[in-house]
Amino acid sequence: MFSTIHDQFEARCEEHGEKLLFERRDQPDITFAEARDNVHRYVSVLSELGVRPGDRVAVQVEKSAEAVLLYLACLRAGAVFLPLNTAYTAPEVDYFLNDAEPRLFVCDPGQTAHLQRASASLSVETLGPKGEGTLPDRAAKATPSAEAAGRTAEDPAAILYTSGTTGRSKGAVLTHGNLASNAEALNDIWRFTGEDRLIHALPIFHAHGLFVACNMALTSGATMIFLPRFDADRVIDEMANATVLMGVPTFYTRLLASPRLDRSIAAGMRLFVSGSAPLLKDTHTQFAERTGHTILERYGMTETCMIASNPYEADRRVGAVGFPLPNVEIRITSRETGDALPQGETGAIEVRGPNVFDRYWRMPEKTAAEFREDGFFITGDLGRIDADGYLHIIGRDKDLVITGGYNVYPKEIEALIDTLPGVAESAVIGLPHPEFGEGVTAVVVPHPDKDVDEQDVLAALSGQLARFKQPKAVLFVEELPRNVMGKVQKNELRDRYATLYTPATANQAGSQHCNG
Repeated sequence: MFSTIHDQFEARCEEHGEKLLFERRDQPDITFAEARDNVHRYVSVLSELGVRPGDRVAVQVEKSAEAVLLYLACLRAGAVFLPLNTAYTAPEVDYFLNDAEPRLFVCDPGQTAHLQRASASLSVETLGPKGEGTLPDRAAKATPSAEAAGRTAEDPAAILYTSGTTGRSKGAVLTHGNLASNAEALNDIWRFTGEDRLIHALPIFHAHGLFVACNMALTSGATMIFLPRFDADRVIDEMANATVLMGVPTFYTRLLASPRLDRSIAAGMRLFVSGSAPLLKDTHTQFAERTGHTILERYGMTETCMIASNPYEADRRVGAVGFPLPNVEIRITSRETGDALPQGETGAIEVRGPNVFDRYWRMPEKTAAEFREDGFFITGDLGRIDADGYLHIIGRDKDLVITGGYNVYPKEIEALIDTLPGVAESAVIGLPHPEFGEGVTAVVVPHPDKDVDEQDVLAALSGQLARFKQPKAVLFVEELPRNVMGKVQKNELRDRYATLYTPATANQAGSQHCNG
């Protein structure tokens, strides 16, 4: 029998209702029993507000335990949960609300005026970071409802909008089956149980923080040490009484910057997980040396939740994202023909399994274009599977540089640049070039206390890369543009330097040194 996320949460509440679900330093803790009572109250409120199964509930609020309980209530009521990044502006929110047409919009108490234009045509309630607002006020007066809408694995549970870096944002419709199967698989392969204490410092408008971290705790019965945001000192403080940290690469670089991080601090931890962006080799190595723990890197995306993971017990390979999750299939195909490629060759990553989303919201043509006839989803990522079966992510298809008719994979060049003395990190992009179509361009972040210049980089690469792969220019910046989950936004770099190789400057390519 199919069991939803909220069904499994209810079962954990029955087993140990007095156990803490949310442990909070600056607000009262919340037990599983208290959480269930509040979820049932929110279900009643949703009904009072006219939310019916299949209706969308859009939520743009600061991180709070109450927001997670609202998410559970939406699943239980059969509504479709639509979390929105708190950084979105009113015009951006206007697009999402017009596209998704939610029955209810929940926002921060201080944002109602700012979002008035966006929310003029639908019901609006508020929810603040300390559990204040009109929605929790309603819930406090409501009679708890134990009723649950009957949902199947195929019914929609949530919509997550993609970042829209290559055009109009797309709403990925995730089903109850997608969410439940992924939580089950991750709890299994990462040995996650009710004995775990998870340091939760991620945002909850994103798949990583909500559909991985929260869902795993809700379904396993684990306790979440619920932090409003990432703070290195606070995370280090919590390690003494925690077992797991799930984070993005930025978490680990900031932890390494603290002289407090050592083996004794991390002694009680059993697992450190990283995702949402690639982890640099130096970060892997330094973290293992300082703590005795090898970070477990995994791979997922908005449309698929988690796809692959390094193993819990076997070799966690630096630069690889491991093996497919249980019941998930991965294949590498030719970008040009769609044919499957032999092991070891680089091509498009395609995935099929219970984790893969149902469709793009109101975009049937886009949905059809990104699924093969046999059900495999074309992820848009490029990768290869090595001789031992480990998946390696080479980059995004849209980030592939085609120069003079040759394909150049940026990650290959970035991996070499990142090992150079004086280099903190790099991003390689293709920019319009009058002669080659695209010019390979390196954008480098130097270590603040070390010297490195363009000639250092070019000289180091000249004997290691074919000439067509070598950058035609090296640009230096203080930091790379990233989204909230730490992913480098190469589209911003391409826009920023789009005219670098215009006819007036193309003859100077190869001697560019910019700060920005």
